[in-house]
Amino acid sequence: MIAAAICIGVFFVCPAKSFPAQANAGEEPLRVAGEVGKPGGRIVVALRAEPKTLNPLTAADGPSREVISAMQADLVHINRASQLTEPALAKSWKVSADGLQYTLTLRHGLKFSDGHPVDVEDVLFTFRVYLDEAVHATQRDLLIVGGKPIVVSRVDAETVKFTLAKPYGVGERLFDGLAILPRHLLGAAYKEGKLAQSGGLGTAAIQWAGLGAFRLKEYVAGQRLVLERNPYYWKTDEQDNRLPYLDEIVFLFVPSADAQVLRFESGETDIISRLGAENFSVLSRQARDYTMADAGPGLEYNFLFFNLNELGEKAPAEMAHKQSWFRSEKFRQAISLAIDREAMVRLALWGPVTPGNRRWANAAISYPGRSLAKSRRLLAEAGFRFVSGENGEQKLVDADGKAVEFSVITSSSNADRAKMAALIQEDLKQLGMRVQVVPLELRSLIDRVTQTKEYDACVLGIASFDADPNADLNVWLSSGGMHLWNPAQKQPATDWEAEIDRLMEQQLIATNTAQRKKLYDRVQDILTERQPMIFLASPDILVGAKKTIGNFHPAVLEPYVLWNVDQLYQRNGAENARR
Repeated sequence: MIAAAICIGVFFVCPAKSFPAQANAGEEPLRVAGEVGKPGGRIVVALRAEPKTLNPLTAADGPSREVISAMQADLVHINRASQLTEPALAKSWKVSADGLQYTLTLRHGLKFSDGHPVDVEDVLFTFRVYLDEAVHATQRDLLIVGGKPIVVSRVDAETVKFTLAKPYGVGERLFDGLAILPRHLLGAAYKEGKLAQSGGLGTAAIQWAGLGAFRLKEYVAGQRLVLERNPYYWKTDEQDNRLPYLDEIVFLFVPSADAQVLRFESGETDIISRLGAENFSVLSRQARDYTMADAGPGLEYNFLFFNLNELGEKAPAEMAHKQSWFRSEKFRQAISLAIDREAMVRLALWGPVTPGNRRWANAAISYPGRSLAKSRRLLAEAGFRFVSGENGEQKLVDADGKAVEFSVITSSSNADRAKMAALIQEDLKQLGMRVQVVPLELRSLIDRVTQTKEYDACVLGIASFDADPNADLNVWLSSGGMHLWNPAQKQPATDWEAEIDRLMEQQLIATNTAQRKKLYDRVQDILTERQPMIFLASPDILVGAKKTIGNFHPAVLEPYVLWNVDQLYQRNGAENARR
C-alpha cells in the first residue's frame, strides 16, 4: 500500500511462546467477553485465490477483504454475530439532537502495528483520503449523505466530529468497515497521487501497518501470505490478557474448492469456509478430528450480468453489436426466465435480497419460475427469431440475421459458480443461443470487469458485511465502483438507474425504518423488472474447523469464520507455534 514511505517506530516480533502481554499504563483497551484462550500457535486457512491487494481503499475481491479484515480496524464496529454496533477504536460517541453531528472519542494509548501512536490526525487523514474522488475508494459513496460529503473536524487530541448534511438512517453503522490508515506511512504516497496503487502483496512488512489483530510478516508469490500477531493490539480478554492469542495466521493459496477440501482433510489447514453443499456433505459424513457447521442462510448473492459499459470509439464492432442484445430488457428478462435456478442450489434467488435477510426482502415481489415459452415470446417481441441450423437444431438470430453467441466469464477457483455458468450454458442452448464458459483466475476476472471491460457476460457473487441496505450502496448507486454492469458512471446511464440513485439516497437519510423499507422495496422492484443483474442463488454459510480450534463461532456475515480472529486459539497453545 505504500510507495516511498518508511515505517516510523519499533518493529517488534512477538516471541512464539510468550503469553500475550497485559495492557500498559496509559492504555485504554477494549475488554471483550468470551472464553479465555491459550497463547501461541497458528492457524492455517486456504484461500481459493491470491488477494489482489492489502489496500482497504481499493479491495473488491473476497480474498483481499478476508486478509485485510485481520489487519485493520474501524472506529465503530458491527459485531458479525449479534449484528449490533459496538465500540472499537472509538470508545464512545455522542449524537446531536438533530442527528447531524457524531462526536467520537478515541481510546487512550492506541498504536499502529509498527508501534507508532495513533491520533486524531490519522482519522482526519483517513477520511480525507476516502472522500477524495481521485483515490476512487470503494467506500466513498457511503460518506455522501444528502448529496454532500461528510465534514470531518478535530475537536481535541482524542476527539473528532463528523457533520452530516442530513440525518443518517442507520446512525453509527456508518463507521463500520472504514479502516483507519497510518498517516505517517501513507501521507507521502497520497501527496504523490500514488495511494490507490499502493498496498501490493510485495509490500515490505516494515512499510505496512494497521490497527487489526495481525500484521504482515511474509508473502510468497503463488504460495502463501503470513500474518503475525500485532503486539500493540487494543483488545484484551476478560482476564486482561492482550489479544490476539495466536502468533500467526497462514493463508495458503489453492487453485480450487476441491483442493481446498483436500488440504483440510489432510490436516494441512485448520479452518475451511465458502463450502459448496456437495463438499460440505462429504466432509460432514467423515468428520472425526473436525467439526462442520451450517451457519444458516447468508447474505451472499450470485448473479449473471452483461457488459453494459459505455464503449469507446476503439471498441470492436462485434462487441458493440452484442451490446445491442444485452441492452434489451426483454433479452435480459428472457435469459432470466430460461435459467433453471432450482437445478443450481437449494436457495434459488430471483432478487437482490437473500432469504437470510428477511427484514429487508420485498415480500410483495412475485417470482414467475422458469418458463422457456415466455422466454421465446419475449425474444420474439425484442426482434429475435429462430432458424434451423446445419444439423437441424434451432438457432437464435437477431434482426440482422446474426447468431446470438457470447461468452460468460467466471472464477476458476469457485466450483459452485463454474457449475452455475455451465447450467446457464445448457439452459440457453434450449433457446438456440451458443454460450461459451470461460473460467478465469479471480484477479484476472476482477480486472476485466472493473478495469479493461473486455468481457461479454459474467457470473459473480457479492457478500455483504451487513444486512442493512447501505452495505451495498456502492453496488446500486450508478457512481459506485461495484455497480458491476456499468461501474463508476459520472451520470446515470438510464432513467431507472437515476431512480435507484434517488431512492438509495432517500433511504440513506430516512430515520424511520418503515419508510426506508418502502424505499428499498421499490429499488428491488426496479432491479427485478430491469434485470441488470440476473440473480441466481444464495448459499448457506457452510464451514468447518479442527476440534483443536477454540472460540470458533461462524457467522452469516463476512468474514464468516475469521470475524473474531483475535479470540481464536489453538487448544494446545504454544506447543503448536512451530509445527
